[in-house]
Amino acid sequence: MMTDDDGQKVTGVPAHGTIDSGHDDPIGRPGLHHWRESTITRPGLDDRGSVFFAAIEMTRMPMILTDPNEPDNPIAFANKAFLDLTGYEEEEVLGRNCRFLQGAQTDRNAVAELRDAVAERQSIAIELLNYRRDGSPFWNAVFIGPVYDTSGKLLYFFASQLDVTRRRNTEQSYRQAQKMESIGQLTAGLAHDFNNLLQVVNGNLDLLAAVTDSERAKRYVVAAQSAAERGAKLTRQLLAFARKTRLEPRPVDLSHLITDFSDVMESSINKRVDLHLSLRRGLAHVVIDPDQLEMALLNIVNNARDAMPKGGVVTISTMPLRLDEENARELAAGDYVTLEVRDEGEGMPAEVLERAVEPFFTTKGVGQGTGLGLAMASGFVRQSGGRLEIDSEPGRGTAVKMIFPTARASLLAAQEDQPEPTPAAPTPPSGYVEHVLIVEDNEEVLALASEILISAGYRVTTAGSGEQGLKTFEDVHLNNHVDLLFTDLVMPGGMNGLMLADAVIERDPTVSVLLTTGYNEELVVNGPRKRATDVLSKPYRRSELLDRVRQALNRRGSGGPRRQRSDFGAAEA
Repeated sequence: MMTDDDGQKVTGVPAHGTIDSGHDDPIGRPGLHHWRESTITRPGLDDRGSVFFAAIEMTRMPMILTDPNEPDNPIAFANKAFLDLTGYEEEEVLGRNCRFLQGAQTDRNAVAELRDAVAERQSIAIELLNYRRDGSPFWNAVFIGPVYDTSGKLLYFFASQLDVTRRRNTEQSYRQAQKMESIGQLTAGLAHDFNNLLQVVNGNLDLLAAVTDSERAKRYVVAAQSAAERGAKLTRQLLAFARKTRLEPRPVDLSHLITDFSDVMESSINKRVDLHLSLRRGLAHVVIDPDQLEMALLNIVNNARDAMPKGGVVTISTMPLRLDEENARELAAGDYVTLEVRDEGEGMPAEVLERAVEPFFTTKGVGQGTGLGLAMASGFVRQSGGRLEIDSEPGRGTAVKMIFPTARASLLAAQEDQPEPTPAAPTPPSGYVEHVLIVEDNEEVLALASEILISAGYRVTTAGSGEQGLKTFEDVHLNNHVDLLFTDLVMPGGMNGLMLADAVIERDPTVSVLLTTGYNEELVVNGPRKRATDVLSKPYRRSELLDRVRQALNRRGSGGPRRQRSDFGAAEA
């Protein structure tokens, strides 16, 4: 209850913690003390000399009164904060129904819910997408409640508003991140299993090609190999989206890289599309994998080309960017470099833009794209410590921005690590057959690798898990020296390939190590390692396996001559 200057009573019905309509209250929790409805004794709006009116005009909370006794329930009063929120002047809002704030993307169901509450004289708390005078959208958390006189006549509806756009955007980003993380985990798992299958297919095709003499059979093998290679490329894109690709980052000047890569991009777009470069000189370096960047950039440029079937201009630009705490979002505040690809195409509606970086989502016709280009680019940029932004509207083209953090001066001045001293392996006697221990949990891949190495003249011992591999090494190494450990990276049980390699090197540093994987999760998670690690990605060809095994054996131990990883470290997701 409140009393005005003349002793008149103003009473109301407290909320008592109830939710007015099933929606979240604008204050973020159920109200306890605010009134859901009120009763006043002086209904007019002419007396504006009280401190309460001054408070209403001074508050930053937008407020209005509407008159349900007039046709269409028009606005009878709007405070200054409401005018600031919406951009309208007082004479432009008085006498109008609030629906002028609604627009194309306003939820019609929410509007109907609000309308029904007003018709039933019920209070309601709801969030609507409204539009300012300049057309810019904002999320409006609205509370509406009825105002009566002492006889019970409905005089006004009071409405307070709150701009909750930032909170809604944060929630949307969080939900999208959770969704993409779930898709990424599923994608990476599928890619891992698919790589093992492709390894068996590719390996057996290689063996078949070596033993067949029929030209017709060789054509069949080549066709199957081509299809398997396309499958392998697909899994690489999936792993890039899921941020499970092992990157080889180094300091790069983006403007120089794009200049060098421009010929490739020119050849990928048709003659109706012009490529324009607007590259800033003297940009700070960024620490990225240049090969992965070129692949991501080429995918984005090809999307821009496809968005302009009648021709147009694709503009690639680089520029510095400073992010402060307010606009950094999930990134740290600091200095960044932006790589932008802008086209003059048709643009994307909101529902397409929301799903643009999901894997396999595409608006292209059947056979014209896998829907992995933007997904791969987004995963690569996030794994490199940045973010990908897309700005697009129907009829206004699309701009895709890749934002990368700049390299710190201390990183640019870092020197390469010196190899740790490792005891030299004894020189094998003449006629010695080198011994390889293969550890692989997939029986088909294990059998294939064994056959390839045995046919090349190596002695081979096998094991099906990390634990079994270590026990086998301990059992045979003393009397039957193991020259190379060739192990899968990701294996079930308590010991993965990295742990096995460390355990073997601890027992004999002269043993060479070669890892293989179709899923680089462990390498990504663990980041840079004190001891350099050789990795052969699945699916590998017979020639690739033999070449990498020979290289590893030639070093005679994990600490042999090689280029060490620098202090730049691994890119973080």
